[in-house]
Amino acid sequence: MVKTFEDLECWGAGRDLRNFIAKTIVPLLPVNEKHRLADQIIRAARSITANIAEGYGRFHYADNAKFCSNARGSCFEVIDHLITANEEGMISDDMCGEGKEHAYNAIKLLNGYMKYLKNASQANNQ
Repeated sequence: MVKTFEDLECWGAGRDLRNFIAKTIVPLLPVNEKHRLADQIIRAARSITANIAEGYGRFHYADNAKFCSNARGSCFEVIDHLITANEEGMISDDMCGEGKEHAYNAIKLLNGYMKYLKNASQANNQ
């Protein structure tokens, strides 16, 4: 049973991605990327869980889905930053792949939650 946004599987997957980025990827980035790529990827990863939490707090299906859509967009932004870091030789193929796995898992769960919200909204309006 979901009592708070912390109980949502998509939020947990977003948290896993955020922690992977902060604890595994960012330490690998060069110092000269601290205010460039590192800052961007951290902001994108933090945006995922923040948007899920904010949407949950709206208590309205359409608002919640909109914030989940923003969170999903941030997952794709993280993937792009991982690809950039990999192509520029800052992280290995394995690290990039692992990060992408976390991101695609979060996206999958967000898609499922958004589908639930859409169905619940339609059922509520009948």
